[in-house]
Amino acid sequence: MTRTTMKLATAALASALMSGAAYAQTSGTVAFLMPDQASTRYEEHDFPGFKAAMEKLCADCQVIYQNADADVARQQQQFNSVIAQGAKVVVLDPVDSSAAASLVALAQSQGVKVIAYDRPIPDKPADYYVSFDNEGIGKAIAESLMRHLEEKEVPTDKGGVLQINGSPTDAAAGLIRDGIHAGIATSEYKTLAEYDTPDWAPPKAQEWASGQITRFGDQIVGVVAANDGTAGGAIAAFKAAGVNPVPPVTGNDATIAALQLIIAGDQYNTISKPSEIVAAAAAKVAVQLLNGETPEAKTTLYNTPSELFVPAVVTRENLKAEIIDKGIQTAAELCTGRYAEGCAELGIK
Repeated sequence: MTRTTMKLATAALASALMSGAAYAQTSGTVAFLMPDQASTRYEEHDFPGFKAAMEKLCADCQVIYQNADADVARQQQQFNSVIAQGAKVVVLDPVDSSAAASLVALAQSQGVKVIAYDRPIPDKPADYYVSFDNEGIGKAIAESLMRHLEEKEVPTDKGGVLQINGSPTDAAAGLIRDGIHAGIATSEYKTLAEYDTPDWAPPKAQEWASGQITRFGDQIVGVVAANDGTAGGAIAAFKAAGVNPVPPVTGNDATIAALQLIIAGDQYNTISKPSEIVAAAAAKVAVQLLNGETPEAKTTLYNTPSELFVPAVVTRENLKAEIIDKGIQTAAELCTGRYAEGCAELGIK
């Protein structure tokens, strides 16, 4: 966790303590179940942020962490295991949002509370849902790209964009997809082809993009990719095909690799959403549920009381202000090797 994301999480916790209260709970078991390792965020940001927040709010609570590695059956086994170990609250980021409905029903039948995390569970209301605004993310990255194409005066009749969505089993990916549709609809650019990426796997996104490059060639004026992994797969496909320059590609998550691609001019945008903020909010709700309290609903999604955070779109123009100046990443982390020249251009040092 970087200095500023730790500060952001700490500030969120301090605010929670000042506004909510005095948490009387001194012990209890909470499980934190994440969906996959295709993205590095869960081990590098989400779990460390959640663990740090729990240590502040409930020092004697036990936290169990498991990652399902994109395996639905494994997540079901992990879910059953943590309940058997006495977890009274399960923070669940589901591999398969539909399959997770039965897990919520099982937990609630045994008096165990479930916090849906990052990905919603549409078919069975959890006790709470904490995430960034996924539909808003999709719309924001697509609108950002559409404005860029218009500013560059790319003819609307030249071709169109590719749309690379996330996993078809992830309800959050569906929200991002819907947002992307809405964002593209703000322009006159058309969608040439659309793909749902199994397990959010970058190699699968790259393979699909390669086929579309063969199919459409220079008709592709941009790519709306739902996250940085699928964006990286698309960019790799263009480079392998010898396309130079690479058409502008969107992303989401502000991974170090994506930020470096933006610095180099290979990726157009991403979304900065420090996971520690959502992790801290989930910890606050978990302790409230342990205490028998009813967490305040900031909004409702799929009949579930929810809190949705609004992230920032990052491009080359504001990367320094949004990422470096806010301490989310440092120049030393980003400006390595071939990225040093781009950093110099952006005044990052």
